[in-house]
Order: sequence, then C-alpha cells, then structure tokens
Amino acid sequence: MMATENSNLATPVELVGNAEDVQNVTVVDAQAEDASVESVVDVVASEVEASFAEEDAALDAEKAGLALDEEIAEESDAEDVDKNNLTGKSKQDLVDMFAELLEQEPVQTLRKSVEAIKIAFYKQHRAEVDAARKAFEAEQGEGAEFVPAVDALEVRLKDLFKEYRRRRDEYIAELDNHKEENLKTKLAIIEELKELVNSDETLNNTFAKFRELQQRWKDTGVVPQAKVKDLWETYNLHVENFYNFIKINKELRDLDLKKNYEQKILLCEQAEALSVEPSIVEAFHKLQKLHDEWREVGPVANEYKESLWERFKAASSRINKQHQEYFETIKQEQVKNLELKTELCQTTEALAEQPYTSRKEWNKASDKLLEIQKVWRTIGFAPKKDNTRIYERFRAACDRFFEAKREFYAGVKTEMEHNLQLKNEICEAAEALQNSDDWKHATDELIALQTKWKEVGAVSRRYSDQVWKRFRAACDKFFERKSQHFASVENEYETNLQKKLALIEEMKTADIKTGGYDMIKEFQRRWSEIGYVPIKHKESVQKKYKEAVDVMFGILRGSERDRSMNRFKERLQGMKSQSDKRMRSERERLYNKVRQMEQDIAVLENNIGFFSKSKNAESLISDVREKIERTKRDMAELIEKVRLIDAEEAKQREHNA
Repeated sequence: MMATENSNLATPVELVGNAEDVQNVTVVDAQAEDASVESVVDVVASEVEASFAEEDAALDAEKAGLALDEEIAEESDAEDVDKNNLTGKSKQDLVDMFAELLEQEPVQTLRKSVEAIKIAFYKQHRAEVDAARKAFEAEQGEGAEFVPAVDALEVRLKDLFKEYRRRRDEYIAELDNHKEENLKTKLAIIEELKELVNSDETLNNTFAKFRELQQRWKDTGVVPQAKVKDLWETYNLHVENFYNFIKINKELRDLDLKKNYEQKILLCEQAEALSVEPSIVEAFHKLQKLHDEWREVGPVANEYKESLWERFKAASSRINKQHQEYFETIKQEQVKNLELKTELCQTTEALAEQPYTSRKEWNKASDKLLEIQKVWRTIGFAPKKDNTRIYERFRAACDRFFEAKREFYAGVKTEMEHNLQLKNEICEAAEALQNSDDWKHATDELIALQTKWKEVGAVSRRYSDQVWKRFRAACDKFFERKSQHFASVENEYETNLQKKLALIEEMKTADIKTGGYDMIKEFQRRWSEIGYVPIKHKESVQKKYKEAVDVMFGILRGSERDRSMNRFKERLQGMKSQSDKRMRSERERLYNKVRQMEQDIAVLENNIGFFSKSKNAESLISDVREKIERTKRDMAELIEKVRLIDAEEAKQREHNA
C-alpha cells in the first residue's frame, strides 16, 4: 500500500525541558515515513486492491529495478505481444519463457515481450504476497511484523532481466560502433569518387569503377544520424561532378539516368501508397526507410530532377502531417486524461480528509470512492512524465481513506498503546537515518521526527524511558557523525576551488581547433567530477567556467562555418558548369530561407514579452535568446552564400560582355 505523504515544517524547533530533549537542530522540511498503524482486521482491503492489478504490477517491477531506458528505433520494429498468450501461465512458466526468449531471439526484438512478462509475473507475485500477509496476520495477530519470504523465482527473474539489460546495452554499443565504421567506409568511398574524376583509365573501366562505388555505398549500413545530411550532400555532389566532368558517352549516361529515374518513380509510388497504410506509426517508419533509399539512388536527368523530388516530398509531407496530427491527438487526449484524473484525486483526497464518526458515514463515503475507482479505470493514460505520479497520488489518497476506515473499525486499542506504536515507528525511522550520508535530507527528516515525537502523547511508564533512550541514541549517532563530517568539508571545498580554477586556465590555453568537441566534452567531464566549492566562490567560478566554454564553442563554430563555406564554394563551381538557371535557383532558395529566418527571429523576439509572465520566465527567455542568436548566425552564413553567388554571376556577366 502506498501511503507516503509530504509535509512541510517551516518553524525552527528546539526540544528542551525534560529527558526527551534533542538540541541544536533547525527544521526546514521533511518527508514523513509510512505510518504502518496497528489495526485489528482489514475490512476494506479488497475494495481497493482488485481494481489496479496492472498498475500495481508495473510499479512493483519498477521498484524491483526492472526498468529500461527509452526505446530505440531497432526495438520499435518488433511485433506487439499478445498478452492473451500469457493468461493462465504460472510464474515458473513466465520465467522459463523469458529464459527461452533470451536464449533464442535477437535482443533487439525482446523489449515488448520482456515488458509483458514482468507485468504478468508481478501481478501474481503481488497477489501471493498479499495473501501471505493476510494469513500471517490471521495467525500471529495484527501487531506482528510481516516479512515476505524470498521468492526464488523473483530472484531468477531479476537475474534474467539483468542479463537481458547487459546484452541490450552491448547491442546498442555495437550498433553505435557499426554506424561509426559505416561512416568511415562511406567517407572513403567519397574519396575514391573524387579520384575517379582525375583518372586516366578508359571510359569503360572508369564507369565500371563508378558503378562499383555506387553499389558499395548502397550496401554500407546506416551512419550516425547527426552525420546523415552532410554525408549525403557531399556524396551527391561528387556523383554529379562525375557525370559532369568525366567524358561519358551519352548512351551509358542516359542508361544510368534512366535506371535512377525508374527507381525514384518506384519510391514515389511507394511513398504515395503509405497514405492508405492502416498504422500511421508504421507508415512513418516505412517513410524513413524510403528516404534512406532515395539518398542512395543516383541522379536523374535535370528535366526530371525537380518534379520527381516535389512528388516524393509531397507524399512525405502527407505522411509527416498524419504522423504529427496522430501524436498531437494522443498528447491532447493524455493532457485531458491528466485533468480528469487530477479532479478524481482531489475528490478522493477530500473524501480521505473527512472526519467520519459513524458506520453509515463511512459506508456512504466508501460507495462514493468505489464509484470514483470505476471511473478512473475508464480513463486512459496521462502524459508519460505524469502518469506514474498521478497514479501514486490517487493510490495514496485511496490508501489513506481505507487506512482511516480500518482504524475506525479497529478502535479497540488504548491511546497509550497507540502512542507507543507511533513512537516505535519514529524510532525505526530515526534508526534508518542514523548512518545516512545524505546530510541535509537526513537532518530534515530527523527534525521532522523530533517534531512528530513531541506531538505524540504519553506512553506507559513501563516503556517511556526505554523508547526515549532508543530514539535519542539514533539522533545522537547521526548528529555526531554529521559534526565530524563537516569539520573536514571546508578544506575539501577549498581544494576543489583550486582544481576548478586550474582547469579553467587549462581550458583557456587548449588547442580547441585540434581537439574539437571531444576536448570540450572531456573538460566538461573533468569539471563535473570536481566536487563542491565554498559557497561564496560558487557563482564567480561557475561564471568563469561558462565563459571559457563559450569561447571554445565559438572557436569551433567558426571552424565549422569555414568548412561549410568551402563545401558550398565547391558546389558553386559545379553549378557554374551547368547553367545560370541552377545558380539563380540556388540563390532564390537561400534568399527565401533568409527571409524565413528573419520572420522566425521576429516571432521569437515577440514571444519574449509573453514568456516574461511565466513562472519560469528567466529560463524560458534565456532559451529563446540563445535560439535567436543561433538563428542569426545561420542567417549570416546564408547571406554570405548569396553574396558568393552574386559575385560569380557578376564575373560571368563581365566575361560575357
């Protein structure tokens, strides 16, 4: 049962006046521990437990450490699991199925099956634990502490999951390595393409090598996504250069252009056919593969180039729009679901807070809550970042309600017995914190526990001194350890300050053009590994570090811009050999992008005024201004390219004159 509550204690407390004093601490805030109040009989547990088996199983699996990182593209292609196939299977069956899948199937196809198996397993596991708890309480009484027995099958499941996660991590790492190797291979192919232009071999031999390079390019797998656009543009440029500068006879050239034309026609038809694909998500994934194939196909005759691309782009736009609208609809539905679930939480919390004094009142409130639970089950998922939180909030409110109901029906205990139980729970919470190294959190928790201790009434003289000494011993142990720790912290912080200042000086003199982004990442890693500095120096040293990082990024951006301009100049030379129309078309395209960027900047600057009203205004405005500066840099580069085209056109006019 989830009954954790957050309580904010904003008043400093100093406990003085009797044997139960705890001095020299200040209350900031705290998180109260779960209160496992002794009860006589569980009269309403079944009313809440039966409704949330799926959600509870998912949470149990997550708490057991059986959670995964975000899904990768290779995993998304796996077929969905038919959960009906898991119905009726025992925990042993599920574990055996997991082991068999791990042994026989590729790891990238297992994610959905693993998720389904762990949910099915923990449904049964939770039910077994609950049944064992009830049997234990029936035999030993409500006051006895229940500790679930170790489940050998759960241990086996965790081991299998650990192995699965290890293999998955290895697969992802290997996949990244393959992409890097493919990148190297394709860069080498581009270099060979460049050399063909200057080859002295016969036409047939040269063209045969060209076709071989095309096939090798096509056969080479995917590369890192960040490199795809640049790589393809460079490759396509040199393919066009080959056609333009090598003296290929018209028959061979036309034959190759025709083949490419037919392939691109087929890709257009396939993209257009995706509009009737039943699954929008599947259609989107297929479209990405078609775009990859499009890049691998060589050029077509100039007269077809633009029309073919426009046709392919139009089909792509339809699918992209459908995909965007699909997920936008899901997002809107999830936001609405969150609103509905929040309202149910508020209603349930209000029910849980009411001071019911009769069976009639409790039964009436229970009927209302059971109806709320039925409505909750009809509402779909909330946004991923909120789904677990809102469910835990709802369950916590339900738990508080039924805990209070059980306490009402079990009201046979005396006040002192109840107080003794509460103080024993406070002792347990304090003992759980006495060896903690999370100094602030543990201090806040202990202060909150001290405040709670003073709020609890007296206990029997028989137990008073015993329970107090237990609580005081746990508090004293922690605060003695804390005092010793912070005696050494100041020296450590000063050492960290000198390390950070030295690192900043090293960053200033680093050859960033040679080291590149990897060098920046290494500096960032080293910075993050250095611990805290004295608070009075924190802001200034952080400012110096940021300035050093900004300088390095500025240097690299300048280098990248130079490389980009060189590639464009190379393309421009290719355009000169074709036609003035090609250069004018390129200029118009660049100019339109500049105009669009100007509009984007205007919109962003206008948005700053709206963001100033937001709770997170400073962060939002900083992000927008950074985006504006980035757009201005990109626009400046485009303007320079336009000027290069203008200069070339001027030269041509001067030459023609």
